[in-house]
Amino acid sequence: MAEISDVFFVDGVRTPFGRAGEKGMYWNTRADDLAVKATIGLMERNAAVPADRIDDVAIAATSQTGDQGLTLGRSVAILAGLPQTVPGLAVERMCAGAMTSVTTMGASIGVGMYDFALAGGVEHMGHHPIGGNADPNPRFVAEKMVDPGALNMGVTAERIFDRFPHLTKERSDRFGMLSQHKVQAAYDAGKIQPDLVSVATKGADGAWGLATEDEGRRPQTTMEDLAALKTPFRPHGRVTAGTSSPLTDGATMSLLAGGGAVKEFGLAPKMRMVSFAFAGVQPEIMGIGPIPSTEKALKKAGLTIDDIGLFELNEAFAIQVISLLDHFGIADDDPRVNQWGGAIALGHPLAASGVRLMIQLAPDVRYGLTAMCVGLGQGGSVIWENPHYDGKKKKK
Repeated sequence: MAEISDVFFVDGVRTPFGRAGEKGMYWNTRADDLAVKATIGLMERNAAVPADRIDDVAIAATSQTGDQGLTLGRSVAILAGLPQTVPGLAVERMCAGAMTSVTTMGASIGVGMYDFALAGGVEHMGHHPIGGNADPNPRFVAEKMVDPGALNMGVTAERIFDRFPHLTKERSDRFGMLSQHKVQAAYDAGKIQPDLVSVATKGADGAWGLATEDEGRRPQTTMEDLAALKTPFRPHGRVTAGTSSPLTDGATMSLLAGGGAVKEFGLAPKMRMVSFAFAGVQPEIMGIGPIPSTEKALKKAGLTIDDIGLFELNEAFAIQVISLLDHFGIADDDPRVNQWGGAIALGHPLAASGVRLMIQLAPDVRYGLTAMCVGLGQGGSVIWENPHYDGKKKKK
């Protein structure tokens, strides 16, 4: 008989993230193959878990068409060599796709229906530009349900500046610069590389290469560089390429397990899921979405923001992260926030990013938070606990 279970994040991996477009390293690589590579890498790294014990595979993509279509969870499971007894599904919640894959599979584990699940996401923004295959219902605009600008994420970011004038462009620029610096420091310290699965790539000239690290980093970024950038979303605006996540290709995958399965196979999970929540806000200012979703998740967990010792906040735009920090009274440069940098430097392959946040969180403190804004006016938050916390540091 099924029993309520704890939900554990056992492990997670990702491909290196590449620049979207013809000059990017994945231009000649299929989206589903990126997800296959991440899946194989994860299973190889967790060989103690029998493949036939995986109860389900959930893979998210925002544009579910072409090489990102065909029920990704199932097709990737087959392509990755999992037994044909392993089922799969596709998930779509725009930027929070992989996060929703994790919470959906986690909920299934939590009610005792699953022992193990794979959850992740993929986005090939070079092959599938955001909104490229979408046909928004004309009622949105005709009936004034949603302003046309709400479908342009950069425009919604500019509106956060409008609503909160004390959140200045200089603060945003500084946050963007520090993200680049922190990512390079994390690379120099060998923090990021262990969770990357290398991908064979093929150039325009037919030559093969190997993607081993994130492609879009700009570690030499200065405040002067950022101040000189154009503001593409509004004349004399405040959002620039230097304070936005670049268009990116990549895939992520995680292994989730219930308490019984962890015990059965003697696993050492990295995190336990404490609570999660999603919330809706005005689509026109979607970047504030993680504020109400975080408040909901904290309430469900019986915690306050002061209990959170580490934050992994998706840097869709610097101003979006700063608005959440400001709401909760956290300094822009608080060392608990995005300690290894974030999406401004690494990239944000939409539906893949949620698991990238989780990979980088794995807290040495007791509680950590992963949170992100979501297109069309949503936010998603997951609170995690370190199962090895002893009041000091995580036991190795």
